[in-house]
Amino acid sequence: MADKIIGLGEILWDMLPTGKALGGAPANFAYHATRLGGAGVAVSAVGSDVLGDEIVDLLAEKGLAAHIERVTYPTGTVAVTLDERGVPSYEICEGVAWDNIPYTYAMQNLAEDAAAVCFGSLAQRSEVSGTTIQSFIAALPPACLKVFDINLRQHYYSQEIIERSLQIADILKINDEEMEIVAPMLGVEGDDAARCRALLSRYGLQAVVLTRGAKGSLVVSATEADERGVVDVEVVDTVGAGDAFTAGFVVAWLRGDTLAEAHKLATESSAYACTLKGAM
Repeated sequence: MADKIIGLGEILWDMLPTGKALGGAPANFAYHATRLGGAGVAVSAVGSDVLGDEIVDLLAEKGLAAHIERVTYPTGTVAVTLDERGVPSYEICEGVAWDNIPYTYAMQNLAEDAAAVCFGSLAQRSEVSGTTIQSFIAALPPACLKVFDINLRQHYYSQEIIERSLQIADILKINDEEMEIVAPMLGVEGDDAARCRALLSRYGLQAVVLTRGAKGSLVVSATEADERGVVDVEVVDTVGAGDAFTAGFVVAWLRGDTLAEAHKLATESSAYACTLKGAM
């Protein structure tokens, strides 16, 4: 029975002002899916270096199942700076291990056992990892839930990558800043609800999940919409909060919760992540 919840793409070290922390949106997603009771698996690549060894060891320590290829490229790092509200900005190194994730027979077997996969635009910036992501998705069971967490970073995206991903996705997860880029790129107009409905209809999605920071979030499906505010917590930093949100929504969706129930768990999961340092 397919039950794995896959986070496919980048895994790296977030170099925070307080020290390095394990990160990468797909790996964060897999971790939070596991924390919420799902069978999360991080799929990526690291280098044959000390930073790669530390990632493999830390994943085991955290109890996160993983399929991590070792490649002849350095393990990925990201310089993260936080503003006065704890909101991060990123400087992402290129030509690193997660840009070069090979598609293997073992990965194909993992795809065949997947109940859900979450992927983004960032790891598709390179031809190697982009091809691996597309091959992995092509090998998924028909019922597998495909979640495109768009995750725009710096200049590492294109209309081609975004549209190709939307065409194979079941759920789009996007934040308000990303929506301001994607909506005009794709010719989508109107308020938040109208733009979500337009994307839902155009790409045949099951749901569009829009997070809006302190302004809460909106989830739209073909038959309903649910809007929620944020949970009031003492914020340490917001690194990985969106990934925790996505994981909460997916775990609840897979177990058959209503859209509103899935949205509630997503909001609570994200709030919890904000009370802790780092993405995991």
